[in-house]
Amino acid sequence: MREGVLWTNRSLRQLAAALAQRGFRVSVPVVVQLLKKHQLGRRKALKKRSFKQHPDSDRQFLKIARLRAEYEAAGNPVFSIDTKKKEYIGNLFRDGLIYTQEIRETLDHDFPAYAEGVIHPHAFYDLRRNHVHINLGVSNDTSAFACDSIAHTWEYYGEHYYPHTSSILLLCDGGGSNASNRFVFKHALEGLVNRLGIEIRIAHYPPYKSKFNPIEHRVFPHVTRACKGVIFLSVEIAVQAMSQTSTAQGLTTTVHVLPGDYPNGQKAPPDYKQTMRIVFDDDLPKWNYRAIPAKEGS
Repeated sequence: MREGVLWTNRSLRQLAAALAQRGFRVSVPVVVQLLKKHQLGRRKALKKRSFKQHPDSDRQFLKIARLRAEYEAAGNPVFSIDTKKKEYIGNLFRDGLIYTQEIRETLDHDFPAYAEGVIHPHAFYDLRRNHVHINLGVSNDTSAFACDSIAHTWEYYGEHYYPHTSSILLLCDGGGSNASNRFVFKHALEGLVNRLGIEIRIAHYPPYKSKFNPIEHRVFPHVTRACKGVIFLSVEIAVQAMSQTSTAQGLTTTVHVLPGDYPNGQKAPPDYKQTMRIVFDDDLPKWNYRAIPAKEGS
C-alpha cells in the first residue's frame, strides 16, 4: 500500500479488540463511527491503470470523440460492441445469491468438460437510446459470427429506430473476433455491408484501453449482476436472466439466440489484400476504416 495511506483488512470486532488491548474499550457501533469520522470506507482495488501506453492513444481517443459527435449530429447510430466472456450451459456452479425456497445443488466441479453447451454473448450498446441488444452465439466467437450478429442487430433493432441511416459507427476493441489486424474480419465486413446496403465505419480503441469502450462499464457489470447465482441449465434460462439487465438510469435490454455453426480457423481468401475494398482513414488507418457497399455490377 502507498506510504501515508491508512488501511486495514480487519473486521469490526477485530478492530474493537485491538483498541481494547490499547486501553480503549469501545463497542462495534463506536468503531463504525470512528471509521466514518476518519473517512475509512470498505473499498476494493480497481483495475484502472494500464501497464502499457501506446503512443497514439490520445490521438485515437480524440478521433473517436470527433466521430461520435459527427454521427450524433447527423442522426446516425453509434454502437459500442464487444463479446462478453463465454458462459457454460449445464448444472455448473455460478457465484452469487438468489432468493429461493430450497438450496440448489450443482456439480461439485465446474470443469468445462462437464458443460452441455456454451454461449458467447455478443452485445451492442446503443449510446443514444441507452439500450443493449445481446446475441447469444452457441458455437464459436468468430469474425463470421460477429458480422452475422451485427446484421441481426441492425435488421431486428437498428433499422427500426434509425430508418434514415446513411452510415453506422461501431466502437470496438482491438482484439477478439473483430480484431483490428484480422483480414478475415474485414472480409466478412465487406459481405455484411453488401447485405445491409449501408456503410459501416469502424473505430477501434487503442491497445490496453479496452476498458474505455462504453459497453465495458455501462453494460457488462449489470449483465453480470442480473445473472448472479442463476444456474444456466439451458440457453433459455440464460436468455431470461440477461433480459432482466437494467439500471436506475434507464438501461433496457433485449436478448436473442443466434444459431449457426461458426468453425474456428477461417481465413480470408489468399488474394484478399489485393482485392480488399476497405477504405482506410489517412489518420491512424490501422484503427479507423470504412466498409462501403459495392455498387451493382462492380
